Amino acid sequence: MLGLLGVAALLIVLGISLLITRVAATALSMTGLSHQAARFQARSAFTGTGFTTGEAESVVEHPVRRRVIMWLMIVRSAGLISIILSLILSFVGSGGTSDRLDRLLWMIGGVVVLWALANSKWLDRYLQRWVRKALTRWSDLDTRDYEELLALSSGYAVTEFQVEDDAWVAGQTLEECQLSEEGILVLGVQRNDGRYVGAPRRDTRINGGNVLILYGREEQLEDLQQRRHNAEGEESHRRAVHEQRRQQAAEHQQDVESHEG
Repeated sequence: MLGLLGVAALLIVLGISLLITRVAATALSMTGLSHQAARFQARSAFTGTGFTTGEAESVVEHPVRRRVIMWLMIVRSAGLISIILSLILSFVGSGGTSDRLDRLLWMIGGVVVLWALANSKWLDRYLQRWVRKALTRWSDLDTRDYEELLALSSGYAVTEFQVEDDAWVAGQTLEECQLSEEGILVLGVQRNDGRYVGAPRRDTRINGGNVLILYGREEQLEDLQQRRHNAEGEESHRRAVHEQRRQQAAEHQQDVESHEG
């Protein structure tokens, strides 16, 4: 019984650790760090790996990022102790070799499940949205590195979009996608081989595996990330274009009334 409790405690601690690093990565990305860099720095700090890179220097020099990393280090200390105690409880106690083998199999199975969840793209998108909203509401993180410049406080956002093979934009050029008609600007394209295309042209083609840097209204960006290459995706695009034109007309009318006033 004690051994099974140890296995359960270990899996719970590992699950909480993954959640903590996800929260920290989202917090770092909210300060302007790219999603990939934020995840790398969060995991590096939590595991105590201590890579020295230009990105690490940008984290240390930024007061908010430094605070996030400091909390990760504190939590890491407690987490390592919990993992060690859980491992001891898992394999020290009553039971023979067969019982210990069962515990080991349960432990391996649990770790595999946690690893699959940690690499789930669907769960990543869901958690990122949830964590971002929670941090915005319940924390005092100063994330205004580029908010004032891009007016993000007015419902706009800059986000990274990992293009899947069945995504609506995959295989199309920017001209074919007509994202600008939806009020979405493509600021850059990260290619699969690491090349970065800044301020891409209309004939730039988007491929599966690319990462798009997008700027636009939050609801439009979320809709695009969930859109797939099918009839429903085309209809979603048409609705987005219609909504953008409606908003542009309303904004134009406000400008006219403000000028006349």
